[in-house]
Amino acid sequence: MKHFIKNFYAGVSSKGLIHPRQIDDKLARVEYCMLMIATKPMRGLLDPQFWNRILLVWISAALLCVTNPANAQRTEKLKIPNLGESSTSLFSAEYEYQLGRAWLRVFRSQVATVNDPLLFSYLEDLIFKLAAESELEDRRLELVVVDNSAINAFAVPGGVIGIHNGLLLHAQTEDELATVIAHEIAHLSQRHFSRRVEFAKTQQPITLAAMLAGFVLMATAGGDAGMAALAAAQAAAQDSALRYSRSNEAEADRVAMQTMVNAGMDPHAASSMFDRMMQASRYATGSRIPEFLRTHPLSENRIADTRNRARQYPKKIRPAKLDYQLMRARVVNQLSDTPEEAAAKFRKELEGSPRSTAAARYGLVLALTDAGRGDEAALELDSLWAADPDRLEYIIADARIDMAKNEPHRAAEKLAKRLKLNPRNHPLTMTYAEALMQDQQAHIAEQVLLEQSKRKANDPYLWYLLAEVQGLSGNIIGLHQARAEYFILNGILDQAEKQLRYALDLVRNDYTTSAKINQRLNDVAEMKEMLES
Repeated sequence: MKHFIKNFYAGVSSKGLIHPRQIDDKLARVEYCMLMIATKPMRGLLDPQFWNRILLVWISAALLCVTNPANAQRTEKLKIPNLGESSTSLFSAEYEYQLGRAWLRVFRSQVATVNDPLLFSYLEDLIFKLAAESELEDRRLELVVVDNSAINAFAVPGGVIGIHNGLLLHAQTEDELATVIAHEIAHLSQRHFSRRVEFAKTQQPITLAAMLAGFVLMATAGGDAGMAALAAAQAAAQDSALRYSRSNEAEADRVAMQTMVNAGMDPHAASSMFDRMMQASRYATGSRIPEFLRTHPLSENRIADTRNRARQYPKKIRPAKLDYQLMRARVVNQLSDTPEEAAAKFRKELEGSPRSTAAARYGLVLALTDAGRGDEAALELDSLWAADPDRLEYIIADARIDMAKNEPHRAAEKLAKRLKLNPRNHPLTMTYAEALMQDQQAHIAEQVLLEQSKRKANDPYLWYLLAEVQGLSGNIIGLHQARAEYFILNGILDQAEKQLRYALDLVRNDYTTSAKINQRLNDVAEMKEMLES
């Protein structure tokens, strides 16, 4: 809270304004600060990154809390956008979808995400496999992979599913990972967000300002302080809310297990994963408790219930899936401080009894490549080729070795041949574009990425890379357009608008391009209006 107040006071002049310190009531003071920040003149006085953080907090509050009619007059100035009503729920599916996408755009600007097309494609395929066997009706899902070693996954209303790459370090098998993802899908399919809001309307009123203050603290001072603030705001309804939360978790466990069974996966993996999470939290206190357990309370009774429920189904003995173990190796490499540290981990694993020798060796290949030791990496990869010469992970690893050895032309030739056999494959296409860019074939890379952008328009890294190659190819108008798309996906709408106007200034008699840019400017204006209205 001190950080929040400090930032507010530092940016506000006293012209024509009541100074917050003149307001005696602390809660009213916080609410006044939030409402002032919500106005355009005040936002201009604040650091853009601080405003983005406040915006994320604001959208998070809209997703996670609501006031009852008694508090409506106090919060009506916030004007959370009304996107429709549902006859069966307080919020329509379209409302949740739009709010979730707005949240995701701003969330990306606040956290480190993983730009790994191979990992992303693997997780996306697993999510859609589970969603297809779930009770989820609206399957407009979008994935965000957070670069964080914590055990965590989350679902935001509207179909946004977030996974920390660190979760793969703790889930030993694909089925254990799937049980966490199925649980998050269950929260979406059961509309727990809307049901929680409807429940909250019958409980002790919770002011939006108090909730916002807690979220600000979580974003600045740390998780413990924010959780304490939220608990204080909800104290009157804490017991009944906790019981309601537990019932949601039990329902999500039950629905998720059925999804696992429908997908042909092992339902017993749920209790194994819960055991692992409980073990990770056994000696943890405060901020060291796994994030997933902060929002998904876990108890011995819940684990026992899950184990008993799984006994209704035959236990499936599934061999360790190499696809998943290779992804785990990628995550170990990503979360290591240095490539040398990662290489040492994989060498040590190979000296013992690894869960997958191929995955450990593959991880060593990645670490050696990142360390610039291409010849050593190539030797390690040779032992993997023979067993599975057409595996995508090995093909891309081979191309990366060529690029590390400053032979991008060779990498591009290999990848071009593979793309003829597997056209439109996203990981192959992105690696091919990077090889072309390194080989100073920016014009070809630009065409490759422009075509891929029609299929993967929601990939921020694609637009980032496209802007790079368009700059190298001399397409300055295209560079500004690609940068604008990147900023839009990251919720930095003012910068997106600037890039589009730069592009528009450079367009002369190309009316088609002018029309496209003007339409995108209208889209950005609508996005801003949604957040500001």
